[in-house]
Amino acid sequence: MTTAILFPGQGSQSPGMQADLAGRFPLVNDVYAEASEVLGYDLWALVQSAPAEKLAETTVTQPAMLAAGVAAWRCWVDAGGDAGQLMSGHSLGEYSALVCADAIDFADAMRVVKRRSELMQAAVPVGQGAMAAILGLDDDVVEAVCDEAGQGGVVEPVNYNSPGQVVVAGAADAVAAAVELAKSRGARRAILLPVSVPSHSSMMREAGVALSESLQAAAFRTPAVTVIGAATAKPYTDADDIRTTLSSQVYRPVRWTATIAALAAGGANTFVECGPGKVLAGLVRRIDKSLTVATIDGVDGLDKALAA
Repeated sequence: MTTAILFPGQGSQSPGMQADLAGRFPLVNDVYAEASEVLGYDLWALVQSAPAEKLAETTVTQPAMLAAGVAAWRCWVDAGGDAGQLMSGHSLGEYSALVCADAIDFADAMRVVKRRSELMQAAVPVGQGAMAAILGLDDDVVEAVCDEAGQGGVVEPVNYNSPGQVVVAGAADAVAAAVELAKSRGARRAILLPVSVPSHSSMMREAGVALSESLQAAAFRTPAVTVIGAATAKPYTDADDIRTTLSSQVYRPVRWTATIAALAAGGANTFVECGPGKVLAGLVRRIDKSLTVATIDGVDGLDKALAA
């Protein structure tokens, strides 16, 4: 058995997440305490008590999901789970993967992610950007829809999540036009997402470039296990490659379908999602039904994964 560990990104957060894990594993509180020291506020208290709207703010979500991914993986390993021979993460989740692959210390990663979230939040004024999920159309049809809808502004495919599931992002008016066009082309669903930051679109280029300074200051190392970058669907090689890729990743699409294919081609037949929710597990099943999938989204999932 070859295990690939997956880490979710923004969108998988929920108020009160990981409370049950913290009840069994003291290390969860240790992870959040270290994060809080970097951030300058009590991240655990915020995650446990803040309303969903607050937790959904980019500057809160990104640090919270980094901590959650690392905490879930450490609980899994502490309980005797397979630490993984390959890793990847969806967007922000790549930072959790790099921490767990010993390519960067957790505190350093938290500093970079704090800056990343601030830059992305500031890149496009609230209300001017948007994202939408389009279900039931082939990738090339979604790309054509974006080309047509983008005559009046930027709208681009930004998450190739699974066959028939693509997220688009860009200027709010252009995204709204793409949603209507997609419906007219036969999309099963085309819905605006509750975010204002058009992540992974070219509108985030300045944020990605500005992030380079923080990435250069961080002490990256060659990963101890193979980590597949979700923007490239290729393994990270060394510290410089990590810095360059994480900078451009902010404004490049997440190629999740290709990333899962690359992990499977690398020998992975068991996938373990470490973090809140089960979004990535669901995508893996849509991409390749032959793969075994487990989720460490809480004590229940961890116990089931260990038993399996």
